[in-house]
Formats: sequence, C-alpha cells, structure tokens
Amino acid sequence: MPVSAFGENVPMSRNQPSFRTTSAPTVDVPPLLVTADEALLAELLPLAAAADVTPTIARDPLAALATWSRAPVVLVGPDLAEVVAEVGPEKRPRTYVVTVRNAPHELYRTALKLGADQVIDVGGSSGWIVDLLADLTERRTDRGRVIGVIGGSGGAGATTLACALGQWAARSGPSVVIDCDPQGPGLDRILGVERHEGFRWDALCQTTGRLSARALRDALPRCGDLGVLSWYVDGRVQTLQAFAVREALSAARRGHRVVVVDLPRSTDPLIDEIAARCDELLVATSASVVGVAGAARMRARFADHAAPGVVLRGEAFAAADVQRAVGLPVVAQMRDQRGLAEAVDLGLGPLRHARGPLARAVARILDDAAPVSTTAEEAAS
Repeated sequence: MPVSAFGENVPMSRNQPSFRTTSAPTVDVPPLLVTADEALLAELLPLAAAADVTPTIARDPLAALATWSRAPVVLVGPDLAEVVAEVGPEKRPRTYVVTVRNAPHELYRTALKLGADQVIDVGGSSGWIVDLLADLTERRTDRGRVIGVIGGSGGAGATTLACALGQWAARSGPSVVIDCDPQGPGLDRILGVERHEGFRWDALCQTTGRLSARALRDALPRCGDLGVLSWYVDGRVQTLQAFAVREALSAARRGHRVVVVDLPRSTDPLIDEIAARCDELLVATSASVVGVAGAARMRARFADHAAPGVVLRGEAFAAADVQRAVGLPVVAQMRDQRGLAEAVDLGLGPLRHARGPLARAVARILDDAAPVSTTAEEAAS
C-alpha cells in the first residue's frame, strides 16, 4: 500500500486527492513549482493559467528555499524531490509531489521524507489541481458583487437598469453585465458594442472545463472597464446551458468588481438558480397597478432570496405604499428620464451623463455618491 506523509499504510490516491486540514500560509505570494522537467512544466503551466495564477518556478533546490515556507502551495516534480528532501527544508502543509508518469514506490518514500501531503498524478487530477490553485486566487482577491435585475412586469425597464448599473459601476473598476435573456434586445446593442469582437454565449456554451477570470475578462466585448456577455442576433445558440452559466458567473465574480445579471421573467428553473447565486436581486417595476402586482408576484417567487428589493420607475405611487403592497423595500425610485430612448438608439447606453434620475438611482443602489445636477439640461432630464 502507498505510504502517505503522515505514516505507513495510509492510502494516497493519485486520482482522488484530498486537502490537509492545516491552514495554508497567508502571505500573498505565488504558488511554487519545483522542477526542471520541461514535460512536467508543460502540463502544469496551462493548469496554472486556467486558475489565473502565475507560479514561481524553481529549477534547483536552493532556488526553491527562497519562497518554500511562504508559498501557499508547493508542487515538487519527481526529478528534484529527492535532492530537495536532502536539503531538508522545513515541513509545511499543502506540499505535493506531482508526476506525469506512473510513480515508483520509491517516490512515495521520498514524499514522506519531504513532508508532502500526497503524490499526485497530473493526468488524472488536472481538474483538482486547477481548483487547488484557483482557490488561492479567490482567497487573495475580493469577490465581486453580483446584482441580479428582473422585471416585475413587461416594459418595467429591467434591461435599461441593468445596463445603467454596469455603466456606473465601470467608473470605479472592471465591471460586467451578463445578458441571460436570449429573447431580449441584447445588452451589447444597448451599450453600443454589438460590433465589437469578443465572446458571446454561443462560444461559452460550446466550451468545457474551468473558465478563468482573466480569460473571460479578456474575451468579452468591452467599452472601457465594462464588459458585456450577450447573444449573437443571427439565431445561433439561443438557450442557456447550466454548466456555461455557472462557469461564467464564477469567473465574472472573480474577475470584476461588480457583476450585473439581466434576468428574464421566464419560469425556467435555471433562472431561479442564477437569481439564487446573486448577492442582491432587484425587481424593476413601474409605479402602476400592473407594475406593483407584478412585483408582488416576483416577491412570492423569490421569497427565500436573502436580499431582494424594488426599483420603482415613476411617481404615481409613493415608495412607502409600494413597499407595503409588495412586501419588499424600495431601494430607489426615479421619474422617467427624457432622451433615454435616443441615447440607447445611438449606442451610448442609458447613462448619457453622470446626472439625472437614472444616474442618481443607480448611484444609490451601488452606494456611490451621485453628483448634484448643475446644468439646465441635466436638471430637466
């Protein structure tokens, strides 16, 4: 039976690795690859890229000592495992011997001497290695804020609100809007990037495996710091695939400060799952009997969501009355904005400038101070 780093006769599965419970070092340094084997590096470096990390490569034992104790994870190749063990670095958690060939029994004894957790076969554990390295990225960086937007009724302005939230959020850092409605107008068209090169759902629904935050960020059509994940208009892929949505949301959260998801009002269970993955869920509705009734139905549908709220367009009803009728807080109320349709038709997006009712509403939602109107045009909008 293979020998583990904890003692004799403990199974060490190469295809089903497990994590040691001891906490990893918290210093923000890259993972460490200790090997001079180019074939092994050719297997490991693409996995690191998929996890959005750039490891330190040590091709000899002395170079490895420089960050050995501080690296969050150490992967040691069989070519250097024995000589590294002879140098005698301190025992540390999350150290693994990795190989692309069948491991001889002697390698397990070397791993025990080195203090490694396990011997890992890269070919059978590539997904696990990506998850291990990706977990380091998520520990080091703040996870983005995910805001879902859904209409309480037709014509409530949910898509316009989603685009405006994305435009405002991009003023402060990388943000992305995700179009989950294949029958909608297309967020890329509203934001004026429909002719930009980049991935749409069509491409993502044909990929498999883990999607890195960097890969998604670089692949999407962008307008400044705002990325857009939408649909082609020629009728190719027009159905969301659950695996693609999960990967896209996970990568978007890791790679952007704010993620805004435009949700259709369909009864597809996948839409309910996407809404559950959002930190906040906004129900956009109009200040009308139909709009308030629709918002109440959405409230019942998403009754278990932790943080739903209403964004109210129009002033026919007071926010307090809508809140009592729907049973949800009104997080923002705004009057209609003149020139909005024209701005969208011109591909400028719904925010023509940083003032006006819509700008003030999205600034409030994002907890970002909106400037006070100073021009006659903006005051009248």
